[in-house]
Amino acid sequence: MAYPSLGAFLEELETAGDLQRIRSPVSRDLEITEVTRRTIARDGPALLFERVPGSTMPVAMNVLGSPRRIARALGAKDLDEPAKRIGELLRLKPPAGIGAALKDLSGTIDLLQTVRSLGPKRVSSGPCQEVESDHVDLDSLPILRTWPGDGGRTVTFPIVITKDPESGESHTGIYRLQQYGPDTLGFHAQIHRVGRSNLAKWAARGQRMPVAAVIGADPATVLSGLAPVPEGISNFVFASFLRQEPLKLVPARTVDLDVPAEAEIVLEGYVDASEEKVEGPFGDHTGYYSAPEPFPVFHVTHMTRRSRPVYLGTFTGKPPTEDAVLGKAVERIFLPVVRLVLPEIVDMNLPVEGLFINVAVVSIRKRYPGHARKVMHALWGLGQMMFTRYVVVVDEGVDVHDLSEVLYRVGLQADPGHDLEIVEGPVDQLSISNPVPNFGSKIGIDATRKGPSDAFPRPWPEEIRMDPKVIERVDGLAASDPALGALLGRPKP
Repeated sequence: MAYPSLGAFLEELETAGDLQRIRSPVSRDLEITEVTRRTIARDGPALLFERVPGSTMPVAMNVLGSPRRIARALGAKDLDEPAKRIGELLRLKPPAGIGAALKDLSGTIDLLQTVRSLGPKRVSSGPCQEVESDHVDLDSLPILRTWPGDGGRTVTFPIVITKDPESGESHTGIYRLQQYGPDTLGFHAQIHRVGRSNLAKWAARGQRMPVAAVIGADPATVLSGLAPVPEGISNFVFASFLRQEPLKLVPARTVDLDVPAEAEIVLEGYVDASEEKVEGPFGDHTGYYSAPEPFPVFHVTHMTRRSRPVYLGTFTGKPPTEDAVLGKAVERIFLPVVRLVLPEIVDMNLPVEGLFINVAVVSIRKRYPGHARKVMHALWGLGQMMFTRYVVVVDEGVDVHDLSEVLYRVGLQADPGHDLEIVEGPVDQLSISNPVPNFGSKIGIDATRKGPSDAFPRPWPEEIRMDPKVIERVDGLAASDPALGALLGRPKP
């Protein structure tokens, strides 16, 4: 089931008992963050703050702050379903032809439905333009101040739409937008992001870049703005695929960009690459404040909205946070894309404790000398994985999600003099440990078993394992003896 709008999804969550309306007045300055922070910590429901002093709009928070809500947003029972759909789509090889593709999929996916879903549908009007104004007053929006040391109020969850002037391809990204005044915002597109690349292309032409920022859209479109969609593939196409039906797009009123027709609020305007202003500090996913830095300025020249919009917000900080949950969801959903490039990868874990971008644990089917190092370097060359500071590679039988087991393998099976791969390269702009911004060192740890093919002269010892027949006999004893059964519990599979 595709949800056409944020409002429709909120209604579904309320029906399912997974949304709490907050009718007491709660300030957009810090208080909404604190209520949401405590709710996320106990895996609580989505929140709708109905009375926000200074604005007539309700604020929705924690909408995608749990795996169950993300799965529901994608019309799935769990996150394995959309991952499976992506994996099946990747198996559609163009040279094979429709007949061969259908045979290959063995009936698990309707090819024609998939092809139709890949194209957004352009419409002439939509609810996002029920009210519009050239007199922009950002103060009318319940823009949040999330942490005490923030440089100001910030739009925290916008879908920012830009266009490549060379290819004409649109792109969406989630870039925070700090409010400077009634019609200006900071444009926090970091140097590695597509939005910043598009800005450079517009600047090379001596032109301003048209920009639209959407606040509040259907959940699949929000997720597509976060997803590591390969360059050259439209985020709107991917949103349609996640929705399993076409996303409706409408032309923006004053800029040459398409926007989701069912959005809540749309800010239209431009960014001039020659104009920058200090943005930040801002409480970020690292658990620290990001440093104040110059970023381009987004001039908002026009605003459209629904007649009764809902403002979608979030906050970042040390996990548990909503962005932490979203990061794990992206990891699971996009594992088939990683396997397309690296089929030897069995599983992957980007631990919450590693902030999703700093640490990666992968298990591989090891086949030849240096295989683990090959995987490390391939991951560092794969999109946003270039920012990963620590890559740990283990054998295929190791559960990468059991960090105790992973640490056991690292401590036992990795020799610091032979199994560490240290490189230098780009790092996340928000990273705090590198001496200079955007550039630093990274390390790969080969924690796989070693053998003669690895130039390992010693025989690798045999791992201790209980005889399966003994395990079976003890399971039988536990089943027949209630006291022993209570002591041992249910047998492990």
